[in-house]
Amino acid sequence: MVRLNRIYTRTGDRGETGLATGERRAKSDLRIEAIGTVDELNATLGLARLHAQGPMDEALARIQNELFDLGAELATPETGEPLPYERLTVTAAQVERIEAEIDAMNERLEPLRSFVLPAGSALATHLHLARTVARRAERLAVALAARENEIVADTALAYLNRLSDHLFVAARIANDEGRADVLWVPGKSR
Repeated sequence: MVRLNRIYTRTGDRGETGLATGERRAKSDLRIEAIGTVDELNATLGLARLHAQGPMDEALARIQNELFDLGAELATPETGEPLPYERLTVTAAQVERIEAEIDAMNERLEPLRSFVLPAGSALATHLHLARTVARRAERLAVALAARENEIVADTALAYLNRLSDHLFVAARIANDEGRADVLWVPGKSR
């Protein structure tokens, strides 16, 4: 159970922050950047939810919770040492569920004939913004995983990859099932 009595601790005043393991890292550390970007993604989904209802809002709420789990996973680097608590991880079942949701939403859409601009309804536009933040979080997690002595689970990487696809398809659904998508017209303003 999380319990926060004080919001500020002064322990980060010199540019360091703590991981869940107690290890201190620079706030500019790649792992901290990845964690922060997952947090930013969660906040962008909160903005999107201002415009979502019903099943879309429920899916985004679930994803927000999963992103906290992903942040906890990233904040608890795998060291092989036993922990006094259960380590949270993104599961293959969560990745599969996202894939199934993408497939179900995509069945409602006509195939694309051009790239989609991040525009349209307020919900679609916020989902497109979240999609770009998800891609940045994925790039940071991939870069972190490529570093020596840094482990990022394959399921975490797959989850971020699928999530950006999920948000793209959800944005099309939010644009009247793709009928209100704003399409790229190559060279239109020449």
